[in-house]
Amino acid sequence: MKNTTFKKTQLATSMALLMGSSLALPTYAQEADAELQPEGEVEVIQVSGIRGSMIRSMDLKRSSSGVVDAISAEELGKFPDTNLAEALQRITGVTISRSNGEGSQITVRGFGPEFNLVTLNGRQMPGTGFTRSFNLENLSSEGVNTLELHKTARAENPSGGLGATVNIITMKPLARPGQQASFSAKGIYDTSNVEGDDVTPEIAGVYSNTFADDRFGFGVSFSHQERDFQQQSANIQGWVLQENAELPDLDAANVIDNRTNITDAAFFPKDMNYSINDVQRERSNGQVTFQFRPVDNFTATLDYTATRAITGTNTVGWGIWNNFGSNINAYELDENGTAVYADISGDDASFTASRNTTRVDARSLGVNLDWELNDDWHFTLDYHDSYNETDNGYDEGLGSSGQIILGSDQLSSKVYDFREGEIPQVYVNLNNGTNEILPSEIDSNFSQFIYSPGRSDIEQLQLDGTWFNSAFDIPLVKVDFGVARTEQALTGFTAWSGLRGGPGFNPSYTEIFPDSMFVRHDTDGFLDAFDGGGADMNPGYYYTFDFDEAIARQLAYLTADVVGESNVYSTDPYFSGDPSVSNVEEVTNAVYVQTEWDFDYKGYYIQVNAGVRYEETEVPSAAEVRVPTQVNWVSASEWVTDFEDDLQLLDFTGEYSIALPMFDVKVDLTDDIVARFSWGKSITRAPIGLLQGGLSFSGSPKIGARTASAGNTSLLPYLSDNLDLSFEWYYDEASYASLGLFRKSVKNYISYTSVQETYEGLHDIYQGPRWNEAVSALEADGVQATDSAIYDYFVQNGYADENGVVSPTSDDPLIEWRVTQPRNLSDKRTVEGLEIAVQHTFGDTGFGVGANATIVDGDVNYDPYDLTAEQNPIVGISDSANFQVFYEKNGLSVKVTYAWRDQYLVGMGQAQGSEDNPATQFDTYGQVDASVNYDVNENLTVFLEGVNINDETERGFGRFEEQFLFARQYGPRYTFGARYTF
Repeated sequence: MKNTTFKKTQLATSMALLMGSSLALPTYAQEADAELQPEGEVEVIQVSGIRGSMIRSMDLKRSSSGVVDAISAEELGKFPDTNLAEALQRITGVTISRSNGEGSQITVRGFGPEFNLVTLNGRQMPGTGFTRSFNLENLSSEGVNTLELHKTARAENPSGGLGATVNIITMKPLARPGQQASFSAKGIYDTSNVEGDDVTPEIAGVYSNTFADDRFGFGVSFSHQERDFQQQSANIQGWVLQENAELPDLDAANVIDNRTNITDAAFFPKDMNYSINDVQRERSNGQVTFQFRPVDNFTATLDYTATRAITGTNTVGWGIWNNFGSNINAYELDENGTAVYADISGDDASFTASRNTTRVDARSLGVNLDWELNDDWHFTLDYHDSYNETDNGYDEGLGSSGQIILGSDQLSSKVYDFREGEIPQVYVNLNNGTNEILPSEIDSNFSQFIYSPGRSDIEQLQLDGTWFNSAFDIPLVKVDFGVARTEQALTGFTAWSGLRGGPGFNPSYTEIFPDSMFVRHDTDGFLDAFDGGGADMNPGYYYTFDFDEAIARQLAYLTADVVGESNVYSTDPYFSGDPSVSNVEEVTNAVYVQTEWDFDYKGYYIQVNAGVRYEETEVPSAAEVRVPTQVNWVSASEWVTDFEDDLQLLDFTGEYSIALPMFDVKVDLTDDIVARFSWGKSITRAPIGLLQGGLSFSGSPKIGARTASAGNTSLLPYLSDNLDLSFEWYYDEASYASLGLFRKSVKNYISYTSVQETYEGLHDIYQGPRWNEAVSALEADGVQATDSAIYDYFVQNGYADENGVVSPTSDDPLIEWRVTQPRNLSDKRTVEGLEIAVQHTFGDTGFGVGANATIVDGDVNYDPYDLTAEQNPIVGISDSANFQVFYEKNGLSVKVTYAWRDQYLVGMGQAQGSEDNPATQFDTYGQVDASVNYDVNENLTVFLEGVNINDETERGFGRFEEQFLFARQYGPRYTFGARYTF
């Protein structure tokens, strides 16, 4: 076989740029230069399907400067995976996080979603809601031509992708003249579904055409998908560190202490709950593109992209709540101090119903003017206005996300047991002498309603130019240069109703709910993919109830006359006052220059790219913050912060400037072997939520969780020095092997400093005179001083008002708030890794395989034995591997893929974790997907696809694997359908 190395000529480069897609150069350069080459020198063959996609992706990887990987559409309207995130995980070094069993966000080389930048046709896209991270599951693949992944720095790319920059390149009608169309219809069968439709539809289409001798182009793509499924889960909200002095003095028969690795601390679960989430999800996407080429050297493109994803979830749950202290009756600790068994008195057991409907809307309007002035000069002017908005108040009945908690506090004790199996078990010992609450004993605890919308807007103007060197006899090929201005605005707030309807079980309102309202279920079939799930679970039952009926009954009964104005039942998320509003803006002005040099040295073809990008950024933030007045004790386990009616307006501003140089060298060692070296600097800006000014206090400051957080508009971006060295061997058509080494040294890492602060006027009932009086009196009477017993003492002795609310007095000590604020660290953290990839096709047999693996390590790993709150590891670092095997011949294509990811750190902190800032970690995950396509004729294809056919489950834990945090079960799903192309 003859191997031909294609070198970029000015004409080929200009044509590729004119066609609006830099990635198209390898394929289109061959077509463009075909007439200029001697006859027979190059044979252009259009290869479609899986093999064609692999060839196009490989050509892009080979011809690019720096380290670039790509995935190309197999055919018009046919991307190789169900969404873009799941497609990207096939690339070496890319792993994904999942939402609702679908790929959602990407991690590249160990750097999580917030470290990666997503662009659409080179335009920086806004994050989803009040974040920088872009949720790729909301963007369908129809109309997408190629996904580019730039792993090394490029001066011409917008900044922000420290891990990588993902460029989504959509269809351009003038790049593929003539009429082309593809339409598909699918049925989705999700094996987990219970409440929804067993089969849901997905329709999609792509159409493009050119007119007037290819002077006008029009393209449109659309898709609509509906999916009904069920998620089953077990959860613990957090683990609480108990120092030895805090552990009760128990009889030796009630303690098993196996601690060897940790001897001065123990860890207990704050709660244990189980849930069933029935989900209905709709995703609609559309894109329209108009192109006009009045003359050969000028192209105008107007495109509009719109996406909408609506996710509705109805949840039922059950579980227990734990408060600690003298109410621990017995426990067993493992070698790391984790409680694998605990008998705890008091508190409550509950049954919940929740409803949430969230809509995510994204829009992008872009205009691109592409002008090839002459053979030496080329200019592009690009403008886009985009937004991404999240609204969790899309439920027309509520206008918010609602949760209703019913249950009972009539417990003598409850037992947590995780000594066997994969799911912790719970045994509830009730005062009725059984392990099961009767419907007549179910009482109102509290309800809460939350409205937390967020919106991200980006307006960007970019002017890019290229000068091709024909004037000087030097190896300089071209100079790219440009300026850009990016204005990003993010707005978000959280309105919270407070704890409505009491809260708590004292006074008791069991008469509100008739026995007939509750339906009893056993756990047969629940979490049965886990050892210890299903019919073997404890508790082996749960109750469900109608969400709307429970609200209606509490609205009718828990009025101001019954519970007082402050505790009246209401579904209004603004009941507790106007929310704090966060507004953060970023204005970035950038200028860059980038050069390309091509030359031969001693028979080696060498390409050098060097450049620098300079940016200045200003970050103004206006915050409307709530000012706390006091913290009330409203039930045995619930504390509520009262705030002033008026918000306090605060303004903050931060600014910085930064230079980002880059340098790439590519050497063709032989016709088949390419070596690359890259050095450059890249950044990721601080998480947007940390840039907002002001001080925010917890609205539900339970004992051990009296927290407040402050932002910092002066945070500098993460800055990374990057080194890459790689070797690629292109030994056959659609076949190659590559080996890459990378090193990222990151400074300005963000740490969280926590200090204990008190504020004048904010007093703490806990351990005040009345609290200590209650403890002494209870202990004198031989009563265990649990939170419930202490609260009852307050009520009986007149320390609570008629509605059971205990207010602080000036005799109480000031509350110690744990105030956390982010800051930049001066030291560097290093991540190093190895990437290996092989892609091979077995001649004309139709068989092919692909495999890749990434091994990542660094000095940023989490140490579970470090009990300080100052650890700042980089989240997302993990080894990963992907494997695919396929057969494609005679109209039949079969593909099976396997994606594996080792355990990784999701983040520091847990929802109800203690002040030691415990970790949240995700366990090892491996998923098998498969697809079968058969071409009935040249236009019609029928197919069957399977996702997660190995029924993989998800599991998470805290410091150690024994500190269970969650287990989730979804089940496989299958898609069948047909595609018609003409």
